[in-house]
Amino acid sequence: MSPTRSAARRPRRSPDGGYARGDETRRRIIDAAIGLFGQYGFDGASTRDIAAHAGVNAPALQYYFENKEGVYRACAETLACESWRALEPAVERARDALRRGAGTSALIGAFIGVQEAVADRMFMKRHVTADQRLFFAREQAGGEPEIGTKVLMERVRMPLNEVCAQLLERITGVAADNPQTLVRMLSLHGQLLFFHVAHKTTMTMLGWADMDDDKAAFLKETMRAQSRLLLEHWSRERVARERAGAKAPLGAKRAAVAKREAAKAAGAKRAAVKREAAMVAGAKLAAVKRETRARPTTTRLAATKRTAGKRSG
Repeated sequence: MSPTRSAARRPRRSPDGGYARGDETRRRIIDAAIGLFGQYGFDGASTRDIAAHAGVNAPALQYYFENKEGVYRACAETLACESWRALEPAVERARDALRRGAGTSALIGAFIGVQEAVADRMFMKRHVTADQRLFFAREQAGGEPEIGTKVLMERVRMPLNEVCAQLLERITGVAADNPQTLVRMLSLHGQLLFFHVAHKTTMTMLGWADMDDDKAAFLKETMRAQSRLLLEHWSRERVARERAGAKAPLGAKRAAVAKREAAKAAGAKRAAVKREAAMVAGAKLAAVKRETRARPTTTRLAATKRTAGKRSG
């Protein structure tokens, strides 16, 4: 990127309080853009409408963000920053549990702790607005600029999913990159995602007008119980496999010995067959040689007899 373009991206601010005013204006533009991108999509939201909703003139968008895609990227970066600020403490606690080799109960607690942090981020009004839910829904549906997904994946989703997959590996004994582990992780997260993406449908089915703290707590408690039930079940499966493996050495040793003996017997049999075949082949070859050596003598005797007969006649 040229110095000129790079400079154009940076807000030009005056020293007399310009930073505060500039940040406030930039945030107003981003909030307005999140709402319009959520409602109408990237193509449907015009820079003129974004400026109008933010209460600024259209050139201000180019001043702060260069172009519409720059505005969209700033929206994704803002949402990623806010999301990670809410999720990072739970993720760090989970990483710490992994580093110190915590027991299964603590690992399950760490996984559920991450889920609860995600739930708080999704359900609490102070964290996620209706406009932000629409922005996320359109971004996930596709058709929006890839930069939004790239920012959210790198800054929030990948580190979150990596630690959750590592927790599941330790809890279940199945590798973090195994498809079974990833499907399990996504299924557990799906308990929350449906309420986030299909917000109106879930509210209607439950007969709720809105999501308040009590309803969010109820959803979290239900999710917590379901996740714990599955995680403990998968942990018991791992323990059963480990115990079966611990009882196996004697049987495995016997099986290995039997396998070696069978291989040895098969080898001996093949060697005997080869020796017998070699002996037969050798006998045949010797017979052929003897027959070949006898043929000239027989021919000479016959010729002598024929000559003697002619003389006597």
